[in-house]
Amino acid sequence: MVSTYTDHREVAIVTEQWDQEAEEPQLSKWFNPKKRPDVITTTGWLAPVIWQGTYDRQVLEKYYKRLNITIGLAVDASGKFSYQDLQQFIQSANKHFMIGYSVIFYILVDSFSRVPPIVLGPLRTFKVFLIFRDSMWEDLNFIYMKNLHDYIIAHIQHEVNFLFIMTANQIFKDDFGVETLGKSVAQLSAWWYFKNVKNFPYERRSKSAAFIPFEEGDFYYHSAIFGGTVQEVLELITEYQKGAIQDTKNGLSSTYEHHLNKYFFIKKPTKLLSPEYNWDPSFRTPPQIKCVKIAWQSKGV
Repeated sequence: MVSTYTDHREVAIVTEQWDQEAEEPQLSKWFNPKKRPDVITTTGWLAPVIWQGTYDRQVLEKYYKRLNITIGLAVDASGKFSYQDLQQFIQSANKHFMIGYSVIFYILVDSFSRVPPIVLGPLRTFKVFLIFRDSMWEDLNFIYMKNLHDYIIAHIQHEVNFLFIMTANQIFKDDFGVETLGKSVAQLSAWWYFKNVKNFPYERRSKSAAFIPFEEGDFYYHSAIFGGTVQEVLELITEYQKGAIQDTKNGLSSTYEHHLNKYFFIKKPTKLLSPEYNWDPSFRTPPQIKCVKIAWQSKGV
């Protein structure tokens, strides 16, 4: 647990002022979809899909530097993730995640012994949160998200403007910058991006809260990364919890990733990250993948 005093009236005023300013520069000023005719760069609902070569980070840097933002990165390092996973994740994130901006790493673990020695660069700090088990639930993803929800309410929402949620079995390989910031940010799955939507592994049982009919669907999103403003992240987690509880009452069990895909199917993300931001190096790398930002370590998970 982390104890901090916060004047909630002051936070509300600051948040309201920041939200009024937080509209990004006009899309055409920093995003050029024509630079990548080989891939999908704009969705049917006109959200940008961020690929190497499509964005001008300098334009966004000039904007976000003026706002003096703080970005949070919450990492799930519990259960199946190893000490080495977290060590590699933090070391690589320190080198590549939001360089030049104030960053807080929120490390969620089920034991403090799982936290390696951490040395960070300028403008970055970290906090360790302990995950408390719930005897009513065995699903590790639900337990993690329940804890994260509570920590966002108690601490995180008062400390950052944007928040990313990631799992520890990833290694940053290149700069993950402000081109990824947005109100609601989803990660396209490297496994399914190049497949037909008819084959996507959505939840197909109609009684599940995560149900998506066979004839519907846009993209398949990977649960290893999502982000956005704190309130949007909180809403996604809340809706996931509601869906999981509803399924349990109906004698069903669907995966967290299925619920995440249902959420983004109903409430479209405002920005999508291409598979370059979460590539599985065990795959043959196609020519469309110009620059791997994060390598996802699928082995053993």
